[in-house]
Formats: sequence, structure tokens, C-alpha cells
Amino acid sequence: MSFGALSSHAVMALNGGAKLGNFAHNTGEGGISSYHLKFAGDLTWQIGTGYFGCRTVNGGFSEKLFAEKAMLPSVKMIEIKLSQGAKPGHAGVLPACKNTPEIAKIRGVEAYTQINSPATHSAFSTPIELLEFIQQLRDLSGGKPIGFKLCIGQRSDFLALCKAMLKTGINPDFITVDGGEGGTGAAPLEYSNSIGMPLLDALAFVSDCLIGFDLKKDIKIIASGKVFTGFHIIKRLSIGADLCNSARGMMLSMGCIQSLQCNTGHCPTGISTQRPALVKGLNVSDKRQRVANFHEETVKSVAEILAAAGLSRTEELNRKHIFRRTSQTQISHYQDIYPPMVAGNLLSEPFPSAFDEDIKQANAEMFNCAACEIN
Repeated sequence: MSFGALSSHAVMALNGGAKLGNFAHNTGEGGISSYHLKFAGDLTWQIGTGYFGCRTVNGGFSEKLFAEKAMLPSVKMIEIKLSQGAKPGHAGVLPACKNTPEIAKIRGVEAYTQINSPATHSAFSTPIELLEFIQQLRDLSGGKPIGFKLCIGQRSDFLALCKAMLKTGINPDFITVDGGEGGTGAAPLEYSNSIGMPLLDALAFVSDCLIGFDLKKDIKIIASGKVFTGFHIIKRLSIGADLCNSARGMMLSMGCIQSLQCNTGHCPTGISTQRPALVKGLNVSDKRQRVANFHEETVKSVAEILAAAGLSRTEELNRKHIFRRTSQTQISHYQDIYPPMVAGNLLSEPFPSAFDEDIKQANAEMFNCAACEIN
């Protein structure tokens, strides 16, 4: 949720809430603004295909600008956005009416023009190059955690990334898994809930891949996509996530009424608009406390659900703890639906049958190798 998509007051309310509640605030791909820094809440700086905030004149990646911002005390992690659940392969759009001179300066673009983020990154094009880019960012940031966000499409592409990790010895510190059901006002209608693997299936797949390649011990998994209740968090942790991101829940906590005016600049709550008369209607002091309260109560509900299950720590959760109705007369726990992977089981043949074809197609040297073979 970038500054530009969101108003200055909305960004301050989110960051202020993060500071009050001692949790992290993701910047979105629009760069770091003064509003992200006002309350000194912890930031995860997201870098998308437009490299906003660390962008050269030609739209490429700038090492110098990245290093300057990465060393800010508020920046705790850096996330490379490969794709987003609501619109994988489509990238972001900032309408011209929202691209004010202030926002244009932060992003390094021309004001009052529509900004379309490229569909792919220019700093890398293969799995190995992505991992080398991760190491480059790690060095430039003084060793801060670096990870990437993606929505799973071709299973072989993620397996190619795992092979590249083994080949280079470079691992991300975290991987954010976005589900195909993720939401944004900028998503094409045909993409929503249709393109990309659903979150629970994607989480199980990513977790099993990392366990199978014996990488999970070094990499945290973040779940993203329609997470806004305590039980949503419990389900995702039980499948393999280590923590969760929430955008929708935080929007609602600020007062979003889902008026579907996100892309018009006429958001009546002052959240997704750059019109001063609407922005000033969002009271930062009130809303940042509401954001913090929402986080606190949601985490509290997680603790209560754990206690009800006889558990004392989230680490004790596993796929046996959650049940899903699979027919009118049957229920199954997640372990039946998503059989757990044995550590190291993808390092050598014979591979599990569910992974055999994809892992043989995966190539650390290129993405979309399966499509190349078909062609």
C-alpha cells in the first residue's frame, strides 16, 4: 500500500499504529516518503519493478540511491516484489490524478502522468541473477534482511529458484507468498481470484519445497492475501508460514468502507486519495490508535485460539490441527490434504511423485523453462 495509492494521512496512521503496536509496516512499491518516517515505526521497504526511490533517470536500479535509503534506521528489511497475488504479471498502476509533484519526486518520475510499473525487473532475468541481486542489496544495506514476494504460477519456476539457492549458496532471508485471491483496487477484474495459486495451496507448496531442499531452516515464510482475523493467521501458520501480512484488515481498521473509489481519487474516507479536502478528513491520531488496537486484538485472538487447542506457542502448530470439510459427510485435516514433505527429499532422486515432473523441468539458469520445452 504505497504512498500515492494511499494518502499521506493514511500512511502516517499505519506507521504510527506500527510504532504503537511494535509491529512492521510495509511501504509498498511506491518508495519511502517522509510520512513513513514521521513516527519511526519499523519499515519493510518494498522494491518493485519500477525501482521507485532507488531509480535511475532511465528507470533502472540505482545502487547509490538504494544504499542511502536502505541505511535509514527505520528500514529493518527489504522486500523485492516479483509479483502480486491480485495481479501477477500485471504490475502496478498509479493514475495520473494521484501522481502529484510530491509523489513524483519520491518516485523519480514525471508528475501528473500515469505510472505503469513494468511487468518484469530489469536488474535480473534468471533465478541465479535474482539471488545475486539479493546479495548485492544485502551488501549495500549493511547486512539487513533481504527477501522477495511472489505469487506462485509455474511450480517449476519456484523450484528453479530453490535449485539456484543451492547452486549459488545465496538464500533470501524471507519469502513472502501472496495468494491469487489477494485484493487491490487496481487489479484487472478477470485476474481477481483467477490468476495465481490460492494462498493455502501456495503456502504448502513453498514450505514443502524449502523443506525438501533443506532450506527452510534458513528462510522465513510470510503469508499474504486476505489475512485479517486470528483464525486466518492460525490456518496459515499451521501450513508453514512463520508470520503474516495484512493489508485489508489494516485498511478496515482505518475506516475503509469499501466504496470502490480507490482508482478515482474520490475515496470518501481520505484513505486512497490525494485530494486535500478528503485527506484532511482522516484523523491521524485517532486512526493510528485504531490500527494499533486492531493488531493487538487480532494477536490476542490468536493466543486465545492456541490456548483453546491446548497449545502454548505458534511453533507447535502443524497441519494436523486444522480441519476442512471435503464433502457433505467428511472432514479432513490439512495433513491429509497437504501431506508434509520429508526434509531433504528433493535433493536427489527418486522425487515425490507430486514434484517429479516440475523438478525435472526446473532450471536454475532460466525462468519458465517448462514453457520453453513445450515450445
